[in-house]
This record gives sequence, C-alpha cells and structure tokens, in this order.
Amino acid sequence: MHKIFYSALVAICCCHTASSQSPGKDWLLSKVPAKASITLAANGKDLVLDNGLLRRSFRLAPAVACTDFQNLSNGQQLLRAISPEARLTINGKAYAVGGLSGQKEKAYLVKSEIGSYASGEPGFAFKQYEVAALQQFIPWRPTGWRPAAAKAATGKQLVLHFTGNIPALEGLEVDVHYNLYDGIPLVEKWLTLTNRGRNELKLDRVTNEILAMVEEESAVVGSPDQMAKPMGIYVETNYAFNNAMRYSISDQTTHWKTDSSYTSQVNYYYQTPCVLEVYPDKAPGIVLKPGENFMSVRSYELLQDSYDRERRGLAIRKMYRTIAPWVQENPIFMHLVSQDDAEVTTAIDQCAATGYEALILSFGSHLDMEDSSAANIARWKKLADYARSKNIRIGGYSLFSSRRISEEDDVISPVTGKTGSAFFGNAPCFGSKWGLAYRDKIKHFFAKTGFSIYENDGPYPGDVCASTTHPGHTGLDDSQWRQMEVQKDLYHWLNARGVYINAPDWYFLDGTHKIAIGYREVNFSLPRENQKILNRQNIYDGTWEKIPSMGWGFVPLTRYQGGGPEAVLEPLSEHIADYEQLMMQYYGAGVQACYRGPRLYDTESTRQVVSNTVNWYKKYREILNSDIIHLRRADGRDWDGILHVNPALKEKGLVMIYNPLKEAITRRVKLPLYYTGRQSEVMIREKEGKARKYLLNREYEAELEVRLEAGGYSWWVVE
Repeated sequence: MHKIFYSALVAICCCHTASSQSPGKDWLLSKVPAKASITLAANGKDLVLDNGLLRRSFRLAPAVACTDFQNLSNGQQLLRAISPEARLTINGKAYAVGGLSGQKEKAYLVKSEIGSYASGEPGFAFKQYEVAALQQFIPWRPTGWRPAAAKAATGKQLVLHFTGNIPALEGLEVDVHYNLYDGIPLVEKWLTLTNRGRNELKLDRVTNEILAMVEEESAVVGSPDQMAKPMGIYVETNYAFNNAMRYSISDQTTHWKTDSSYTSQVNYYYQTPCVLEVYPDKAPGIVLKPGENFMSVRSYELLQDSYDRERRGLAIRKMYRTIAPWVQENPIFMHLVSQDDAEVTTAIDQCAATGYEALILSFGSHLDMEDSSAANIARWKKLADYARSKNIRIGGYSLFSSRRISEEDDVISPVTGKTGSAFFGNAPCFGSKWGLAYRDKIKHFFAKTGFSIYENDGPYPGDVCASTTHPGHTGLDDSQWRQMEVQKDLYHWLNARGVYINAPDWYFLDGTHKIAIGYREVNFSLPRENQKILNRQNIYDGTWEKIPSMGWGFVPLTRYQGGGPEAVLEPLSEHIADYEQLMMQYYGAGVQACYRGPRLYDTESTRQVVSNTVNWYKKYREILNSDIIHLRRADGRDWDGILHVNPALKEKGLVMIYNPLKEAITRRVKLPLYYTGRQSEVMIREKEGKARKYLLNREYEAELEVRLEAGGYSWWVVE
C-alpha cells in the first residue's frame, strides 16, 4: 500500500509494504536458500521446475504440457487451462508443439483429471529432455565499475526436444528451452528450430509462449482493451524498440488474447483477455533453408506478488540485475564537444584530474567512426592510447537512423514503394549494402583503435523495408527480423570485447548498458532553475523500473537546443552553485549525466568543486547505485526526495532531500525503511555528522526532522 498523510509540518509517509512478508523472509531482501532444481516427480509423469519461489510443472505423456505455474511466495496459481508449449505457423499452416486435449472446463484445471487427457493435434513428437547448468546468452566481459554483487546469474536449464511427425514437417527439429534462475521468481523461455530436411520452410509466425491464465477481472460486457490484464506476471522479451525509454511502450511481442473455448467465463461475448501469447508482430515470413537454425525471441516471465508500484518495480529491477548484469556498470563520463585533437587531450587530462573515468566524443565533435582509412584509425588509436595511459576510457557517438543515405540504401515504404516513410522520416535499412557496411566499419574501428564506449544514437528503431534487392533481407516479410539480427550481432560482438554501449532504445537484453532516463531535449534551453526541478522529476519518473545505472541524464555546459545565458553553466566558475547542485542531483541518484561541453572546469576552484563531488559519489557509490524508493516527486511546492536502499551494505540507505522554495523549511519526513532490511531500529546521520538512533514503527518507518535552507538540499545515511 502507498499512504500519504499531511500534518501541520507537511510530514509525508510513504509506506511500501511487502505482501505478507517480513524482512527476514522476503526474497527482495535476503537470499533464498533453495536453488533452482529440475526433477522428475515421484509419479514418473511430471517434470518439475522449482526454485523455492516459483514452481512450473510439465506432464510428459502422452504429450508435453505445462499443468502448473505457481507463485510460491503467495500461493497464486497462474494457470486455468492447458495450452501447447508453442505454436509454429509454417507455409501458411499452424502446428502446435506439445499440449493435451480433453479439458472441458477452462476456468480451472483439476489435477486428477489430467491423466485422462489425450495428445493434442499431430505435428511434433516429444523425444526427450535434458537438464544442464544455466548458460549465459550474452558474452559479457565486465571492464568498468560495477557493484560488488554484480555477477553472472546461476540456475538450471531445461531443453525439451521435439521432431516433426508429419510429412510437411519432415526434418524439422524444435527445442523448447527454459532457464530457471536462482533467487528470483523468474523463468526464461525460447525456441530453437533446426531444418534437417530437404525443403525450405517459411516461418510465418513463431509463438514461443502460450499460457491460458487466470483472468485479472471479470466483466459481463466490455472489450479486451477495457479489462485489466493478469497482474501476477510481468513479461519482457529481447525484441523491443521505439525510443520510448520504457519497456511497456517498446514491447513488440506480448499479446493478450481471448479464449472462446472458455465458455464459463463471466464475459457474455467471451472477450476476457486471459491467454498470453508471445511473438513478434512484424516478422511474418522468415525462410529457414535446409541446414539452417532459427532462434526465437527470449521471454522473461517474472512472477509478481503485490500490486504496490514500488514493490513491483523493485522486482523488475532485480530481474535486470540478474539477467543483464552488465547494466550495473556505471562509468563516470564526460560528453565532449571537440573540434580538434588538442581539445580531446585536454579533456582527457581534466577527466583524470577530477576523478572522471571516461570520455565520450559527443555529437557535433570531429570524430567519424565510419572513416576506415588508415590515417583516421591511427589518429584515434593514438588518442585512445593516451586516454588509457591516464586510466580513462574513451568512446564516441555514431548516428545510425534518422539520416538519409541513398535511394538504394534507405528503408522502402510498403505503402508508397519509396523512401522517406521510416520511423525517423528518412533512415537506412540495416540490411542494405550501406547498413551491413556500417556494422562492419564500427567493428573495424573498435578493433583497431582500442575505443571502449559506443554511443549508438538512432539505433535500429524497427523499420520494415519493402526492398527486394537489399542483401540483408529477402523482402518485406523478413525485413524487421533480419535487421534486428544485424544489430544484435553488433551489440553482442561489442559486449564480448568489453565495450560499454549507450543506446536510446530498449536493447538491454541484447547487450546495451544505458538508455536515456527520459527527458524532453528542448527543456535544456530553459533557465537552470527550471532544469533543476525538471531533472529531479525525470529521475523520479525514470527509476520506477530501471536501476540508476540504466539511465543517463543531461547537463548542458554550453548552449544546447537554444536558450540564453540563463540556461547554460559556462562560464562554469560564475555558476558554480548551480553546477554543484546539478551534479549532486544526478550523482545523488546514482544516475550519470552527459556533461556536454568543451571542459569540466575553468578555474582551480571549479576543479575542486567537481573533484569533491566526484569523490563524494565514489565514497558512497555502492549505496547510490542501489535501488531507489520514491519519497516525494518534485513539484516546486514543497520538498522532494528519494531514498536508496540496500540491505546487503553497511550503509543500508541514503536519503537525498531538496527544497525548491525561496524560504527555509522544517519538515518531519517519515522514511519507509522496510527495504533496508532493518526491523526495529536504525542509525541515521546527516552528511558526516553524528548518527542518532531511530526506532521503527510497525510500518518500518523512521520519522526524520529535516531543515533545509532556501533552494538547498541535504543527504542522510541510514545504517
């Protein structure tokens, strides 16, 4: 629950209560003793996946079917009916992989009746299963700073082997993969297809997950869009894009369907959204030639045990830390605008002098990664070597989309048959000659120069292309899928080399590290006073489902998107208070900002402020990169703030509170400390002052008195 109370001092209480949990038994706070296991049940018929937090069971005969999917934290059963394991539409006909027939009542599944069910429709025969240790999908090579707890996930993998058992599917092998993770109610699923036959197969649709789920709500009338979808599960795949900076809007694969065979549902017209299917919308025709393999999207299915927004977000954030540990890397970087090599050298020196760890050549700089000439490679290798000698990583900006290349290489609209109708207006096709060459030029540049950060702006945004002459795809039907493969190949290759990737789209599950936290660029032409509050709003809004290191913000040191002297920080020494507070807002949230300009400091006193702020951040880096509990959103009317929590650290929490008002304030703030793991008392100190003991109430809250000067801020450590 999330309660807000106001007193005469405008004290605010934000209570985030776990669902029937206590700090000592909550999987979000402590390690779960049970490990992932995949075992054959005593009856010899059921295969059971169990990690102490979820259980997913499969009946193996007369055909494979999932018969149980349960959240063990709250006892919730997600399944109401049996579905196939997958569905393949090949050469225009749909075939089920696994599944049982005979269930008449689809509102619930009676376990004792499963033995009377028969095999589903013919298509694929189950051959055997294999169990192995969980394998990593992305070849992650950690190179930058990351929390001490960041590491590759552990667990078990199950593979169910099927083969085609009718002439139309002769030689087609289908493997259904499941990864069960340790310590989190999460299961991952995907398919691999191998064509060992003699004929080409056209994959019109590959549905890698089908779950007939218990409905979230019942309505006698109403359309699926009007009804809530099941909230006990969160689903994400590695096929998401559209520059929204949020997964739910970027998702291209999650589909909630109705079920007309569920005849006892309350909805009069059988319109309840109660079947989950996972498949990409725009990949309607992929040719699988003899000897070729195909891998489907990967579904990550996280079971949720609460309706509380904060708790649901914390679970998703733990999912990212588990399945994409690279997103926890968080280098301190400058966004340099340079005109010549001397400015790059100076910026490297300033980074080293202030504790920065990386330098990114921003847009508008003189870097061109697409220039593969020997002279260009030698030039940037020399600068990269110099940066490395100063222990500074160096990287650069490269634009892929939202640019025009040529009539031959740009995306062709299926409507007009011409260029100019892409997501960004004009854009190249990643499957064109230019697009494939772009991928190879980027690889060449990084292999030869030693650059270790790739800022890929306008990455492939999902454009379909009707060209039939591009070498990277055959036509419209496979254009999106094949372009995605090209981009994934590039990101995987870079990740294996330890290259850090900034990309403003949702490619985290294929190796990117950071995305924009979410902002409107023209806002950085507003006065600095506006920017401070807007930045805090962006941080607050952008960290409900992202961990701090997954997002970047923006601080324009020089003019950007318009605006006058009131919008920028240069000359830095003349706006040092604003510069310091903008740094503290971002570093205090664990969010790196793009400090964009030609320099980090202009005087020794400015250098000292930057160094002191960076040193403060590094001292508390572990807790500042920990999860955020949202206290109060900035609105310019009263205080606002956030709370970092991590029960595994000495510093269990760190609070940042700001006063946007023009007068000093005193407030009593109730801190929700459940997710610090403390149960009865805590020690809290303001800055480096003396710590005081605070007793926690039954809602795990401590009441803190806050005094802030006009326009000021402060921070408190919870131990």
